[in-house]
Amino acid sequence: MTDAPRKLKPATLLVHGGTTRSSFGEISEAMFLTQSFAYPTMEAAEARFKGDDPGFIYSRFSNPTVAMFEQRMCLLEGAEAARATASGMAAVTAAMMAQVKAGDHVVAARALFGSCLYVVEDLLPRFGVSSTLVDGADLAQWKAAVRPETKLFFLESPTNPGLEIYDLKAIADVAHNAGARLVVDNVFATPLLQKPFDFGADVVVYSATKHIDGQGRCLGGVILSSQAIIEENIHNFLRQTGPAMSPFNAWVMLKGLETLPLRVGQQAASAAKVADFLAEQKGVTKVLYPFRKDHPQAELARRQMLGGGTLVSFLLESKEAAFRLANALQVVKISNNLGDAKSLVTHPATTTHQRLTPEARATLGITDGMLRLSIGLEDADDLIDDLAAGLAAAGRG
Repeated sequence: MTDAPRKLKPATLLVHGGTTRSSFGEISEAMFLTQSFAYPTMEAAEARFKGDDPGFIYSRFSNPTVAMFEQRMCLLEGAEAARATASGMAAVTAAMMAQVKAGDHVVAARALFGSCLYVVEDLLPRFGVSSTLVDGADLAQWKAAVRPETKLFFLESPTNPGLEIYDLKAIADVAHNAGARLVVDNVFATPLLQKPFDFGADVVVYSATKHIDGQGRCLGGVILSSQAIIEENIHNFLRQTGPAMSPFNAWVMLKGLETLPLRVGQQAASAAKVADFLAEQKGVTKVLYPFRKDHPQAELARRQMLGGGTLVSFLLESKEAAFRLANALQVVKISNNLGDAKSLVTHPATTTHQRLTPEARATLGITDGMLRLSIGLEDADDLIDDLAAGLAAAGRG
């Protein structure tokens, strides 16, 4: 009789979870760069395709290295099953399209990443799936948007780039009372700082490109849910449409997960320090960071999250001031990515959310003077000195 497995903490699971070793007993996860797999007999191939034998068939369907990444993410997230995808947007698109059909209806928070808005507003309606956008912080709007044909709720929290926090439990309850499912994009919070399944989410999606890789190397995404939803909705959609994660990228993500707690812990601590610095500076009209007391949903953020995250958004008086600041930075790099080991700054109004009308951006609080900072692993004091120089440049007429 063997002892029952001990309950391991996240940092340990992120080093050891889901590992499958070959006969060589390798310590680092093996990278299976193969398109297909051989069968000992035709009968074995038949059984594999019928599903009687759970082995691998083709790397578009599943792959040993990708499967290790999926299992490790399940252990971290507390999910029954997961499927990895080629990018974060592949995960978002598949998570929604695999669960709806013509005649269905989706309710989504208005504050979404530009590509997510495209899927909800433009892509789904092409296939007969209508959508309604709501103020994600207003529970009454979620309730009012529900129709008999509503099948999905979709949101991100914290939001991009306004860092709004939404009440996941309350929104999940509205969805479930309507017979709908809640899909949460948890990329800003990371799987370490927020657990949407604990608040009733049915599906959680990530752009693994961000914190999970964390070093600007590879694209990837992942969808996590119950075994039933993955098997009945997600798996076959991915198998037939083909947005598979490559084994190489899955191996890189596995290596990224090993250091995720160390990176996110330091990045979040530095982000809080940078946010406090910015809040005291002349020329900065507003700072948005979920764990600051002046954040509009600070109390909710502390109920739902274990930390304030790695992103800070702040407002200057004008686009010109924002551009002068960003152009003067030497340590922080200009890029639209986030969650990287390197600190990055972007101007949402002209990059990630440029497709929106000025009126739509204004509704979301995205002004021409807003900058979004993704805090990396540099010394926080160096980042503060860099931003101080940028602010000095921004203040020049």
